[in-house]
Amino acid sequence: MLVVETIGRIRREHFQKGKSIKEIARDLKISRNTVRKVLRSGETSFFYEREIQPRPKLGAWKAEIDRVLAENATKPARERLTLIRVFEELRALGYAGGYDAVRRYARSWARDHASETASAFVPLSFAPGEAYQFDWSHEIVLMNGVTMTVKVAHLRLCHSRMFIARAYPRETQEMVFDAHERAFAFFKGACGRGVYDNMKTAVETIFVGKDRQYNRRFLQMCSHHLVEPVACTPASGWEKGQVENQVGLVRERFFTPRLRFKTFDELNAWLMDKCIAYAKAHAHPERADRTVWEVFEEERPRLIPYRGRFDGFHALPASVSKTCLVRFDNNKYSVNAGAVGRPVEIHAYADRIVIRQDGRIVAEHARCFGRGETIYDPWHYVPVLARKPGALRNGAPFKDWLLPGALERVRRKLAGSDDGDRQMVAILAAVLTDGLAAVEAACAEALENGVHSADVILNILARRRDPEPAAVIATPAALRLTHAPIADCARYDQLRSA
Repeated sequence: MLVVETIGRIRREHFQKGKSIKEIARDLKISRNTVRKVLRSGETSFFYEREIQPRPKLGAWKAEIDRVLAENATKPARERLTLIRVFEELRALGYAGGYDAVRRYARSWARDHASETASAFVPLSFAPGEAYQFDWSHEIVLMNGVTMTVKVAHLRLCHSRMFIARAYPRETQEMVFDAHERAFAFFKGACGRGVYDNMKTAVETIFVGKDRQYNRRFLQMCSHHLVEPVACTPASGWEKGQVENQVGLVRERFFTPRLRFKTFDELNAWLMDKCIAYAKAHAHPERADRTVWEVFEEERPRLIPYRGRFDGFHALPASVSKTCLVRFDNNKYSVNAGAVGRPVEIHAYADRIVIRQDGRIVAEHARCFGRGETIYDPWHYVPVLARKPGALRNGAPFKDWLLPGALERVRRKLAGSDDGDRQMVAILAAVLTDGLAAVEAACAEALENGVHSADVILNILARRRDPEPAAVIATPAALRLTHAPIADCARYDQLRSA
């Protein structure tokens, strides 16, 4: 095959120096026909491509190898056969040719079918307030000295590209609700449509096409904010490409290098500041003369006005043990002693646990995300102390119990008495009826008078509960007696005789 250097020299020798074809062929030691071909065609390069490939041994197996390659291309990448395995499969069927022929044919087959599988997309355009996209990502941070994987919720407005990222320890439904509430409160509104993937916290069943059976609580949240949920086609991330790209952007700009925080509240406050700073510093991709934040400010009046907080909890039934504990998410939480023996309903929020029985709250705790931990509220066990006052000293809920100042001083003074536990239990029981502030004030008054017994403190509370004495009414002068009545017992004798 002629190289371009030889072609260039032939052309220069003939057109610049005026040499004949015979002279050029003799000097360059090539045939005259080759020189004529170069000069007459005017081309600067030549390629030879065989029009018909003989394939004497592979030709009879073309249909079979096409079937194997087509079937192989539909499998996941980790399950596909290598070309060596494809060659071995053909040899097992009787193919007598070599591996190189199979390799060359497979590569040409892949080139011919590349256009069939090439990914091409249509750019999307959204009106102000039309839609938002939601997705999760997993990031690695150093939380309170421990390396852990956090789940980051991403919510992005499709028109202005304004986005919010918030980290959570779980990817559960109550976290989805909390992420939406905080985003809508910050945006001061919501969009008409929300685009989601088929996450289990939102979609229960996938039907043919776009039909979905959504989770009941998720539909309640969308109804509260007047949002129409739309689920993507499975394994079609391009249908919410904006938030998919946002995941990579947030990971690269915010979570690299690895972040170090003590609590989730600190991490989320920092993430919020970074999202706002990014929006104010970067131009909108479609409107280069304005920043993302400026376009967001223009879009904000077009959003559906914020409807107020949705009570976003995940509810599930539970039973109460005899030790006044309810198990949830690998931890135990205490409830009021009066709830023992009957089922309760746990309302799990992103940051707290509320336990209800017959519609009334019997416990409320800050949520714990560890494992095997027990969270006590000592006031839940005060009614039990009335029957078992000795448990005040060694009861697990009362260890390291911090009472208000006056109550704590009374407790220390009563600790040396023989019946100190019983007296302290009586004082604590009064908190359930009179309130902590009233009992604390009564303890402070008793200590000021140099006493600390339960009888005195309860007496002070009783006096404060009784109404004030009746007001003295002044008698008008016209109703006052001028002559004091004289007692005459003889009149009773007259009545008896009559």
